[in-house]
Amino acid sequence: MALRFWAVLALGVSVSGAISAETQSTAPHKTLRAFKSDDEIRDFLKRHMPKRGRVGVLNAPMAMLAEPPAPPPPPSASADKVETVVSAGAPASADRITNNQEAGVDEGDIVKKRGDILVVLRRGRLFTISLAHGRMQPVGMINAYPPGVDARDDWYDEMLIHDDRIIVIGYSYGRGGVEINRFHLGGDGHLAFEDVYQLRANDYYSSRNYASRLIGSRLVFYSPLYVGYYGDPFERFPALRRWTGDANAKFARIVSARHVYVPAIVNDGPGDLAALHTVTNCDVTAPVLDCHATSVFGPASRSFYVSGNAVYVWTSGYDWQSRGPRSGMLYRLPLDGSAPSAIGVRGAPTDQFSFREDPGLLNVLVRADSAGDAMWNGEHSAGAIALLRLSSREFGDGSDEAAIGDYRSLPRPVASDSYDFHNRFAGDYVLYGVGNGWGAPRDSRSFLVAAGLRDGNVTELPLEHGVDRIELMGPDALVIGSDAHNVTFAAIELGRTPHLGDTVSLASASQAESRSHAFFYKPESRDGTAGVIGLPVAREGRPEYRQLFENSVAMEYLRWSDRRFRPLGELDASNHGFRDDACVASCVDWYGNARPIFLPDRTFALMGYELVEGALSPNAIRETDRISFAPLSIEKVDR
Repeated sequence: MALRFWAVLALGVSVSGAISAETQSTAPHKTLRAFKSDDEIRDFLKRHMPKRGRVGVLNAPMAMLAEPPAPPPPPSASADKVETVVSAGAPASADRITNNQEAGVDEGDIVKKRGDILVVLRRGRLFTISLAHGRMQPVGMINAYPPGVDARDDWYDEMLIHDDRIIVIGYSYGRGGVEINRFHLGGDGHLAFEDVYQLRANDYYSSRNYASRLIGSRLVFYSPLYVGYYGDPFERFPALRRWTGDANAKFARIVSARHVYVPAIVNDGPGDLAALHTVTNCDVTAPVLDCHATSVFGPASRSFYVSGNAVYVWTSGYDWQSRGPRSGMLYRLPLDGSAPSAIGVRGAPTDQFSFREDPGLLNVLVRADSAGDAMWNGEHSAGAIALLRLSSREFGDGSDEAAIGDYRSLPRPVASDSYDFHNRFAGDYVLYGVGNGWGAPRDSRSFLVAAGLRDGNVTELPLEHGVDRIELMGPDALVIGSDAHNVTFAAIELGRTPHLGDTVSLASASQAESRSHAFFYKPESRDGTAGVIGLPVAREGRPEYRQLFENSVAMEYLRWSDRRFRPLGELDASNHGFRDDACVASCVDWYGNARPIFLPDRTFALMGYELVEGALSPNAIRETDRISFAPLSIEKVDR
């Protein structure tokens, strides 16, 4: 799905696109049109569905199929999943241990904390570990899927917690659709299955993004549904059912015609309507899961980002491009339930980190050729680069296109930058560069580009390694990258002119996980200028794809203080290889298996089935205890 961002970038536009957010209204000037009835939707689809074309691809459940971005790819045992939505800058509460992108927007992960209990989602099972009284004690274990089902074709990826309720998000090829599994977490850490709901949707998997967010008690979930060309279209509309064991039980639609929207441009002629992009909002506290949805028609290629106010979905397709310079549509779906809005756009973002919402203003880093972040597509983007800055007021009914002056052309970091492109907004800058990807780390020099959002200045910082990760570190940023032998931490100080600060290299090591959640920065000062870093590391030169099947060898800790790094040492894993755990479901670590965990007065390393505790001092970390919670080591199995 190569997109051509030809009009703006061929002109070499260099307009800054700076907008004063304070002077802009936050309301769109128009909103999308909703349908009035199911009959109107049927008539619309008859008029606008192409009579021939990519039917075989777009009507298939695995429509977003892409090759794994590695050499070599994951082995055939994981082929089903291959076919197939905070952070250093976001203040964490005592129970917030996930490296989220946005403050107040929790993301589904493999480990969460509630009070003195850690909950771990690992290879199709939930585990609980008590941290009470300064100890670590495995407590409970339960399957992450409903009792009595065959879960061999299921994947359980993301977990969220609200009070005493655990929500596990999965995708079932065996029963079809997204699963929302709910479990009760007792005060003593024991687990009990509550219920499970199936959401009619195609696979949400992304090698970079996460599908689920939790804002207060509201589960916000993005899902695509690829539109078929035959039969009753409403048999493929968003719907929910409570799983009772009856595979033939009916689904209940959760989006009415009046909550299905279409851009005005499609009303005037043919458009690429390959997908129904849906944002589902559920109250996880309700005794019976209460969900509502909003859907928009658009092309299949997509990237999405969730702020505290809205879900943004950037779609791209061929038909709009053939009609003019626009190559896609950017939708804004407010979380308050009000009508969505949209605007025509060019190019496409790489992943969720290509976005940042500021008051009254959306920033997006776009590339000329990108196929969105579904499946493995986020690993591939190419062509010219531009910064798009949109006032909220510019969103409308989809008939308008973002102005030429809203884009600012930016330099490419290296000549060959079509693979493993990374970007991140930090302070008043957007940073980007290119890393090693899913193959083995290699020796290569690169550049990190820091582009000012307001002043238009661009700084290129030469590096002796790739850009495999960009994270926030208080008011500054951190680049982590590997060469063939070492992994390097490089501070990027974001003052009036960004510059390369202190660096430190760990010999004979490489980054062990590429997921954003594998990293954490715990501030130790009010302004965030001092803190501790945790990152899982692996053997020297280990190909990145092996993170799917192997544990990390250690968790590395560094202290950042007085603009200097101080290596503190490692907490080692005792078993670096694979052990038989009688895995039935979700037996590949698509979302990783290692996390640094920082509590106010305790520090841990989760590595596979081990939890290791360490004591931090100003200059070192030392191991104080470790436990295994592997299935065979837990006698008590919760029901």
